[in-house]
Amino acid sequence: MFELKPRIGPRPDTTHCAPHEQVSQNPDADTYHKFKEQAFDFSFVERRPSIISVPGAEALWLAHDHAHGCQESFMVGQEFAHVHPQYDGSMHLMLPIECTRELFAKGWGEPHPMAATGMIPATAVMVFAPRDDSEIETALKILATSYEFALGKLANPASIRL
Repeated sequence: MFELKPRIGPRPDTTHCAPHEQVSQNPDADTYHKFKEQAFDFSFVERRPSIISVPGAEALWLAHDHAHGCQESFMVGQEFAHVHPQYDGSMHLMLPIECTRELFAKGWGEPHPMAATGMIPATAVMVFAPRDDSEIETALKILATSYEFALGKLANPASIRL
């Protein structure tokens, strides 16, 4: 079950259009690097430049033979998540709808603005940048859930498989 502790403090400021970025409460260099040291440490995941985000964003790309998730578990190709550069520190990723509700309710993220237009699935979310070691743990838990969604281990009830 996907349960999160409430995030402490007010929401960070973010942009309301593309590029969707976090513009306050950004991580310091040490916190950002600690998070990234662990963020790409999943089996069958390649670290690549994102093909859908800002320059400098790094994608988590699932190897083809392991990408068994539904269409809504990927952004483009086999990219299921990406970490923005340090000036921002947030990440975009895909989560099952039930998990997005928990993420929003506990203050850890927000919907991608393009999801409201129908241009991308409602499974696309921004996860706010971790600000300390305990928030790194939570961000990694959220990222691991996205990874399992891309592997096909978690279903999205709204998905349709043809």
